[in-house]
Amino acid sequence: MDLNAKLWIVPPSRMKRKHEHRVPLSPQALAVVERLPRKGEYLFSVNGNGKPIVAMSLRKALHRHGGDGVTVHGFRSAFRTWGGERTSVPRELLEVALAHAIGNQTEAAYARGDLLEKRRRVMQQWGAFLASPLVLAAGKVVTLGGRRGHA
Repeated sequence: MDLNAKLWIVPPSRMKRKHEHRVPLSPQALAVVERLPRKGEYLFSVNGNGKPIVAMSLRKALHRHGGDGVTVHGFRSAFRTWGGERTSVPRELLEVALAHAIGNQTEAAYARGDLLEKRRRVMQQWGAFLASPLVLAAGKVVTLGGRRGHA
């Protein structure tokens, strides 16, 4: 993560399509990152021991704090549903935000940018939505601390 640039840079080796993916961090996301305890090089570690968490650890934490229906993919799905139903953000921009391929092979050959600044605005909208009193009061946001209604 480059906190000065407000970016999470996912290397090609971690992506299905083997392309670097830059994720603009909203002020709300930065606030969460800044509150996390740091020990070692990993943002999320097992019991603060500096070792990275594995997928099963994340699944267990989500199940423990969110219940049976909460999944990592559900986070991505919630973003896409919100973007499609609650904003006027173009479909293509939402798909790029999720690192999905858009268009056919010819379109992809010409789409060389990653629309970072446009995506930055979308992520700011998403962060504001998640932190809004209406969403928090509805208990739709579950923290890994287990208290509903707090971002």
